[in-house]
Amino acid sequence: MARGIEIREAHFPGRAPIDAYGNGGFRFADMSHRGSVLMLPSGVYAWDVVEGDTLAVEKFQRVLDEARDIEVLLVGTGRDSRPLPAELKSALRALNISSDPMSTGAAVRTYNVMLAESRAVAVALIAV
Repeated sequence: MARGIEIREAHFPGRAPIDAYGNGGFRFADMSHRGSVLMLPSGVYAWDVVEGDTLAVEKFQRVLDEARDIEVLLVGTGRDSRPLPAELKSALRALNISSDPMSTGAAVRTYNVMLAESRAVAVALIAV
């Protein structure tokens, strides 16, 4: 019996600085990804969020699951900075995660600096 192509959830194991962003995606670790991403201590994951989506707690479940390894979550909210919903901020705060929303470009730059400093940082980036 022939098997078809197996589609798996996009995942890059490990941490990597972001080399470039724009045109709807990101470049890191000599690879490119189209769409939004979560960059966590356990690796880089595709994130099903687009600019303008509600930033519901459910969209951050993978972040919450890795809370013990994260002190700071940067959230790149797209072209412009927008505040995080109170429910999300509360859920993060309850797990001792400091959250900082900013434009995606600012989040990329801040993430790269914090990663270079070996900080316990994660980033959720909405593609622009």
